[in-house]
Amino acid sequence: MPFIDPELGHLTVINLFKTDAPERVDTLVREMRSIVDTADFPGWISSTVHRGQQKMGTANFIQWRGKQDLESRYDGAEFKHRTVPVFHEITTFIRLMQTEVEIAQRHPALGDATELSPDRDDYTVIEVLGVAPGDQKSLIETVGAAHSWLVDVPGYRSQSVLRGVRSRGTEDGSLTAFGKDNDFVVVYSQWDGREAFEAYRNLPEAEQSAARRAGRAKRDALITAADWNSYRVVHTRSAPQPVTA
Repeated sequence: MPFIDPELGHLTVINLFKTDAPERVDTLVREMRSIVDTADFPGWISSTVHRGQQKMGTANFIQWRGKQDLESRYDGAEFKHRTVPVFHEITTFIRLMQTEVEIAQRHPALGDATELSPDRDDYTVIEVLGVAPGDQKSLIETVGAAHSWLVDVPGYRSQSVLRGVRSRGTEDGSLTAFGKDNDFVVVYSQWDGREAFEAYRNLPEAEQSAARRAGRAKRDALITAADWNSYRVVHTRSAPQPVTA
């Protein structure tokens, strides 16, 4: 099973898809599973398909050996002329995000490894935070510091912080640049369930710890945008043989 660990040194690509009808979510999952089950690309390590819960959409958490392998995949005829047009047709929004894992933290009672698996019951939240490139490092440090008080929040399991490198979207069925390099941070967190996450998210400010309030104020001063959705992992597959950098 895939793990989130900065020591692995993978290039992590998080592909977010939004759509406007439940049946299109079904189609998205089906198309993504088909690609994952036949993946045999040089440098490909793993893919983990997430189905949106709070909002209609999907996410694919993909690990690559490095940027060159990813660019070779993007330059391929099959990706350009079949994969991109298919997803462009059934989505209302596409963002393909290249990232690197900076921080991977877990509740101390749950061990060191953050695992991605449909066999787990994690309620997963993926949040994308926009930031000025010059403030990216400060935002990563600010979000990562939240672990110090998150460990006391009921239902918290893990939080991983990924440094955004580059994003792409689609226009007229072809890949295009999305924003600027280094202008986002991704926060990937796991919770016991929806009730635990919503209790945490909706806790009145007056009941929050001083550390949480201070961290939130600093975070809000740094970000330029924020978007999130909750997910369940529905499928994963890894390369038969380990791929080393």
